[in-house]
Amino acid sequence: MITVQHIADLVSGTVIGDKDKEISKLMSLSSADNESVTFIADKKMLSQLQVSKAGLVLLSENVADQFLGNRIVVTNPYLAFAKVSKLFDPEPDVNGIHSTAIVHSTASLGDKVSIGPNAVISADCKIGNGCQIGAGAFIGERTEIGESSRVYPNASLYHDIKVGNHCAIHSGTVIGSHGFGYAPSPEGWEKIAQIGRVIIEDNVEIGANCAVDRGAIGDTVIRKGAIIDNLVHLAHNVEVGENTALAAQVGSAGSTKIGANCMAGGQVGFAGHISVSNKAVFTGQAMVTKSVSEPGTYSSGIPAMDNKVWRKAMVRLRQLESMNQKIKELEKKLKDLKSDD
Repeated sequence: MITVQHIADLVSGTVIGDKDKEISKLMSLSSADNESVTFIADKKMLSQLQVSKAGLVLLSENVADQFLGNRIVVTNPYLAFAKVSKLFDPEPDVNGIHSTAIVHSTASLGDKVSIGPNAVISADCKIGNGCQIGAGAFIGERTEIGESSRVYPNASLYHDIKVGNHCAIHSGTVIGSHGFGYAPSPEGWEKIAQIGRVIIEDNVEIGANCAVDRGAIGDTVIRKGAIIDNLVHLAHNVEVGENTALAAQVGSAGSTKIGANCMAGGQVGFAGHISVSNKAVFTGQAMVTKSVSEPGTYSSGIPAMDNKVWRKAMVRLRQLESMNQKIKELEKKLKDLKSDD
């Protein structure tokens, strides 16, 4: 049973109301009922809060008087919601080692390791205590996975990969694939062997269907606390700093160093062999072609606009060169007139 007081203890909050009330689910503010917990982090939602039927609301002190039911006052309601959400997570665990799993005799498994159906643990792997390896996952030779990490079904970790503690690698993701390295020759492309590794530090989460290439010579590195959304590609020898967040379809060419506490919105692209300052933020579809040495917010790309407005803008864009020439001619005439005076 989960009580209001239990939740308050978890989020270090102050209870106003019935601390012994039982809560059985988590719901949105608009749909919450008497058995659910919800939260409000935006004053724009005050009208919904005032009529909410929630059994418990997580809120800040400045709006605590706007709800008359059970509530927990916290400093950061959204963070509190994140902590509480784990109490209601229905995700099933992998339990035990399935009879169809293939575990090489030289692999080392820690205590309470679980391995799902048809998963493969290759030679000389080291799987830490409490790890869960999902159905159909592949763990290549000499790969190491730290304690309490989870590899979801059908994810693939190539050879010589190192994953830290408390990490999550979701389905369809490939860690350690070959980087895009080729030398041109008269006969065609000569492949360059990719002999580096991928190093993933503690508390990293990598979403579904990502590709993280192994280093060409050195290592590709994802520092601790980084979070990576679905459909992200990181090329060989990329480094992602601590607590950096990369949204869906971000792509980085090889050998780029992204700093700590950065954020990149959807479809941001990083050119290769550049470095990015700590605490740099890139809005969606920004194209980063040069090194960024200062924290700040950076943007590029063309936001969506009304089709008729966009068509007119494109016509003007095609006229820029001729307009530029006309402006130069006018400037020259004006200069000549002034010199005559």
